[in-house]
Amino acid sequence: MDIRAILAGLAFAMMWSSAFTSARIIVTDASPLAALTLRYLISGLLGIVIARAMGQTWRLTPAQWRATIIFGVLQNAVYLGLNFVAMQTVQASVAAIIASTMPLLVAMAGWVFLGERLRPLGVAGLVAGLIGVGLIMGARITDGVDPFGLVLCCIGVIALTVATLSVRGATSGGNFLMIVGLQMLVGCAALGIATALFETPSVTPSWRLLAAFAYTTVVPGLMATFVWFWLVNRIGATRAATFHFLNPFFGVAVAAVLLAEPLGAQDLVGVGIITLGILAVQLSRQRQR
Repeated sequence: MDIRAILAGLAFAMMWSSAFTSARIIVTDASPLAALTLRYLISGLLGIVIARAMGQTWRLTPAQWRATIIFGVLQNAVYLGLNFVAMQTVQASVAAIIASTMPLLVAMAGWVFLGERLRPLGVAGLVAGLIGVGLIMGARITDGVDPFGLVLCCIGVIALTVATLSVRGATSGGNFLMIVGLQMLVGCAALGIATALFETPSVTPSWRLLAAFAYTTVVPGLMATFVWFWLVNRIGATRAATFHFLNPFFGVAVAAVLLAEPLGAQDLVGVGIITLGILAVQLSRQRQR
């Protein structure tokens, strides 16, 4: 893992984590599903235009098309759609912490359902992660967090876990920016249907909304996904996933700075435990390979 990969991993973690804060700003002034549909339309078209300019093609392999459709529906539509709806009533830091447990859930599912071996360090990491989540959720439930929004966040991260397990290795073979753009458009189509069925679009125009929407569309929506695929192709999925251990810290820190969301001692301890748990799981898997 060279310096370029390290810097790219740090940039990805920061961009991915900041998305929850910008999403929280968006859903206070716009209907969540319609806003996310428009975001994916713009991000997807931008990604495809840039990919074509780079000489990439949409003639993908069957495995790449499968990954594109699965990720487009489960990650872009289900995971982020539910998170956008949830963040109307749930703090950005809570959504970020729940979403950041994805590497723990992937490792647990691989261990329980796919028979993958997990070293003692990895088992300790899973236990630590669950303890950390329990500490934070216990404090937030006591403070009156919206249970419906909490359930939506949990369903979303399960959908992201299933998507990750379903398409491991399927995006290799080049054209990764084209795959990113097409995934966005698949998510746009699925969310467009959901918007028509469940939502009456509304918006309260403001410069704050415009800035948050532009940032979410370009940075977490396009740049972070591009950096992630670049990182996976450069150092492999197992090493790249190690950077997820920074997401709980960055997600809570950005929300605290930009949204002034309160942080208690129990929150900080829980974030620290989750961070160490994710790192332990990823280091265990890296050493095993």
